[in-house]
Amino acid sequence: MTAATSPESAGATPLAVSLGESARIWSLHLLCFVLPLTSLAFWLTAPHAWYSSLAWFGVVIVSVVIDGRAPSETRQPASTLPGWPFDSVLYALFAVQVANIAVAVWAVSQNGFWRMDTLVGWQLLGITSGYSGIVAAHELMHRPNRFMQLLSRILMSLVLYEHFFTEHLRGHHLRVGTAEDGATARYGETYHRFFVRTVPAQFRSAWRLDRRRVVQGLAFEWGVAVAIGGFLGFGAFVLHLAQALVAVRLLEAVNYFEHWGLARSTRRVRAVDSWDTNSRFTLYTLVGLSRHADHHAHSQRPYQQLRHCDDSPKLPRGYFGMVVLAFARNQKFQHLMTEELERRKLGPFAEAA
Repeated sequence: MTAATSPESAGATPLAVSLGESARIWSLHLLCFVLPLTSLAFWLTAPHAWYSSLAWFGVVIVSVVIDGRAPSETRQPASTLPGWPFDSVLYALFAVQVANIAVAVWAVSQNGFWRMDTLVGWQLLGITSGYSGIVAAHELMHRPNRFMQLLSRILMSLVLYEHFFTEHLRGHHLRVGTAEDGATARYGETYHRFFVRTVPAQFRSAWRLDRRRVVQGLAFEWGVAVAIGGFLGFGAFVLHLAQALVAVRLLEAVNYFEHWGLARSTRRVRAVDSWDTNSRFTLYTLVGLSRHADHHAHSQRPYQQLRHCDDSPKLPRGYFGMVVLAFARNQKFQHLMTEELERRKLGPFAEAA
């Protein structure tokens, strides 16, 4: 893996980072709270008139637009950044996600399900669960700290996908870019075909890897869902299931384009086995998820320390824009991705390199 040249990558003594610089980087990562706090504010102030509820969805549209215009971020992080301020972001994201689910199902139980603002709130909550809850869970599951891993499993349970914890760590990271990996999208595969293939494939893999843990996850996540229905009514139960569906669709959209069309040719995972984006907005809004090549090379490296890789293929958009392409303009998606694979001589074009 080739990273941009820096004193640290060259083996020199790491440079000390000033308090002001640490605070600047930390404050940029606070962008990750915009979407979940908007969703929480929506549900806390419900019910809304149908015409005013639509305005709340603007935060999603604005995020896509900003991501499409965001400048690149290729600077390398300093290895001396303090860890605890960035860990506190993860703990806060966990708390906000739990609050979002709790307040949303309570609001539906009080105000009724068949309302226009419930439809808007469902989408906001589902997108928050995918872009915030699952992203935080992904970061937490890679930490060696058992408490952090427990928080990750709880977050994944809130979208009825707890088995992802097992499959992602012990399946995907070992088999990424190979035909055996259910989470690697094949060249020419549409998002719809990938989704219907990967969901059962990842569950089967998790079941083979650790049946006991999968059963524990199923019991907990469906216990929560049934409890919501039993105490708060059928409408709250349906909302909980519906937001989980939106979140999982988003998760698998990200899986779809993070490795689409790539085929690993070496035993060791390299930078060329994952797609990256240099979008500054994606980097700070999704707590470093966009530096996916370095993540696969160093899976326990915390998000604030993930490094830019020159060698990795680059996505044509940030993650927000890529999800729109994958969902709504898949032909355009495949065209742009194929151009980059051909330029880099990767995937189906590797033999001609």
